[in-house]
Amino acid sequence: MPKLKSKSGAKKRFKFTSTGKVKCQAAGKRHGMIKRTKKFIRNARGTMVLSDPDARAVKTFLPYGR
Repeated sequence: MPKLKSKSGAKKRFKFTSTGKVKCQAAGKRHGMIKRTKKFIRNARGTMVLSDPDARAVKTFLPYGR
């Protein structure tokens, strides 16, 4: 059976943890930081783990992820 292709957009946006959960960047940080609260900016730093229903959708785009 041939290899499955991964969605290249998903490859750039998501990574897997060692336990198989999906990591992603926080949304809403590209522009308009003046109207965001300091708390939002602080909490949106770094990466976060997706919820299970969202992670299930992402795993269909990345067939060889954990």
